[in-house]
Amino acid sequence: MPALSRITVDQLHERRWELLAVTSVGAFVTPLQAAIVAVALPAMGPALHLSFAAAIWVQAVFLLAMAVLLIPLGRLADQYGRVHFYLAGIVVFSVGSLLCGLSTSALWLILSRIVQGAGAALLSVTSAAIVTAVFPPQERGRALGYNVMAVYIGLSIGPPLGGFLVDAVGWRWIFFVNIPIGIVVLVWGWLLLPRGEREQRAAPRPDYAGAALLGAFLICLLVPLTFAPEWGWASARSLSLLALSALSFLAFVAVQLRVSDPVLDLGLVLHNRLFAAANLAALLNYMALSAISLLTAIFLEVVQGRSAATTGWLMLSAPVMQVLLSPSAGRLSDKVGSRVLTTTGMLLTAAGMVMLAAMPATAGVPLIVASLAVTGMGLAAFSAPNVSAIMGSVQRRQLGIASAFLATMRVTGQALSVAVLGGIAAGQLGAVGGRLLLTRHVGGALAQDAVRSFIYGFRLAMITGAALAAVGAAVSLTRGPHGPQHQGEPAVSQRGAGSD
Repeated sequence: MPALSRITVDQLHERRWELLAVTSVGAFVTPLQAAIVAVALPAMGPALHLSFAAAIWVQAVFLLAMAVLLIPLGRLADQYGRVHFYLAGIVVFSVGSLLCGLSTSALWLILSRIVQGAGAALLSVTSAAIVTAVFPPQERGRALGYNVMAVYIGLSIGPPLGGFLVDAVGWRWIFFVNIPIGIVVLVWGWLLLPRGEREQRAAPRPDYAGAALLGAFLICLLVPLTFAPEWGWASARSLSLLALSALSFLAFVAVQLRVSDPVLDLGLVLHNRLFAAANLAALLNYMALSAISLLTAIFLEVVQGRSAATTGWLMLSAPVMQVLLSPSAGRLSDKVGSRVLTTTGMLLTAAGMVMLAAMPATAGVPLIVASLAVTGMGLAAFSAPNVSAIMGSVQRRQLGIASAFLATMRVTGQALSVAVLGGIAAGQLGAVGGRLLLTRHVGGALAQDAVRSFIYGFRLAMITGAALAAVGAAVSLTRGPHGPQHQGEPAVSQRGAGSD
């Protein structure tokens, strides 16, 4: 690294590969944190007296913060400077990580995860956008490929790293490890900021009302789905929040149809069948899949008594399949289209979840690895072709909107998965069982009953996820073969979407 002085605007292009390295760290740490926490939650339970519902919320609230903030923060970053917002994301994410590591109660940890999720949203919306802006078209595809590869590396390293840290130095270090990384990236990125006036661009005004209503809808939906097993489905709290969720959703749709620059452009859904079907399939896919890592980690550590390190290595089965097969699926989609691959992928996901549901409590390593690997194969077959279809179904001027819409569907699906499937898994625990499951005091009869109840709930959650994946496969079959045919501005081809 050169002397500690910031570069000029002219030097920014020359240092583009260095900037790619800096932004790829942000693309790496967000999925890493999501994967690493799933393995560590059983160890957090005794220290923070986490009920099962609170543990589910620790994961869900991180995704919820991202889902609500992605698009508003992305538009502000476009206007006031993406690199500045990226570095702000590093600061917020690092502060959130420090607060998480210092947590002494479930509430402290949940609030800290909101801060961390806000930082993750800043990193997610700026990382790929910075790469796209500084690289010329002939290098952009390769650069974005490296950026996406960082996401998969984070997903792959997360489970074994989390298991190692939990067993070696304690669960708090899954958060503390982010702080030195954040300091290095902050200094490095600051030196890459050009000297002179901060660039400002014309950008649509963020739809604050839409973002607030989307947040209200998701919060009022996810909270009762998570805590209803403890509160009771017919309790006043559960019914009131579900009613508020429905009202917030209706108000959100009304606002989105009225404002000029909505959080989610529902016009794309209403007038583009391929775009609508592919995004709905993505929502269902992530609703089915995303709770697998969390619930399976609890199954392996609490039910089977495996160490966090062993659990981390076993959980590696799915992301490894994604890393190995995703490039081939992307190339194949250029030849055969997205419909066959996405449908097959979701059917594989359903099959893997049925295998997980059928596992006995004493399942051995080969069955666990095979079940998780099949779900990883399903996601690999689905993801790249589905993204290619979505980006190829819109006009060039709509690429940013389409990308933001898909990101919101993905993170919303992940949050709903953790809440819905986690709530189903907790359905038989009740208030007492939910408090006992993660305490590790499994010697008592009540705790043993909680473990048996979780096994039943885990199987029911996996069957529900398989059903969601099967519905997603049916939705994928309804997608049209072509994008919108607007006069004077053709849709982006699926091959060209990835290289522009």
